[in-house]
Amino acid sequence: MAVAVITGASSGMGREFALTLNSFGKFDKVWLIARREDRLKEVAKEIGIKTKVLAWDLSSSDTIEKYKELLEKEKPDIKLLINASGFGKFCRTDEVSEQVNLNMIDLNCKAIVYMCQLSLRFMSSGSNIINIASVASMQPVPYINVYAATKAFVLSFSRGLNREFKAKGITTTAVCPFWTKTEFFDRAVKDDQKAVVKKYVAMYDAKKIVKRAYRDAKRKKDVSKFGFIARFQMLLAKILPHSFVMSYWQHQQKLKNYK
Repeated sequence: MAVAVITGASSGMGREFALTLNSFGKFDKVWLIARREDRLKEVAKEIGIKTKVLAWDLSSSDTIEKYKELLEKEKPDIKLLINASGFGKFCRTDEVSEQVNLNMIDLNCKAIVYMCQLSLRFMSSGSNIINIASVASMQPVPYINVYAATKAFVLSFSRGLNREFKAKGITTTAVCPFWTKTEFFDRAVKDDQKAVVKKYVAMYDAKKIVKRAYRDAKRKKDVSKFGFIARFQMLLAKILPHSFVMSYWQHQQKLKNYK
């Protein structure tokens, strides 16, 4: 039984991956994972594939055991794993509680590691992993600091994982979107906070990001980038000193005198 596993499937890019799953390949079943059960059930109705709805909080250590138990019970043939869960905060590091920052690390990093490690035991040649990183993974980003650092981890981990399992025919692709229209911003920015991001150079459509990600995963690329601005910024962040990139970001967003 060919199974696809999608985390963060209740909204944003995770939801879009689920709704367009048939464009990637044929699956007998899809496991949808996110916290909001009602939203997952809505997605399940639209997919047209047999689904298993798992209302789990991936930042909780209890979920690791639940996923382990499910894998041992079902023994699925996982042909596709998509890790799309995650969140960020746009503010100075000390402007949210340490619990929030640690929860961000748990969800954005730890959850991806254990989802990959546990799932790989049930993958074979031709299987794919897609992890959502970010353009922000390429450099330190003041005032989006913890989020950018977690995405740098995701990018590095994904590219290394891709090489480790290349001989087994299992591909891992890190997707690096630029600003994208999703519910991400509902959690990243609060109305009562000072605006950190004042200028969005571009805002991409999640459908286009997902379409490119599926195409790049099929082509066995280890990194997926969509849009000229995203590609150009990642190139600049690679060749320019990070001190310059950070200073430019603060100048662009008028953050030099942020207090």
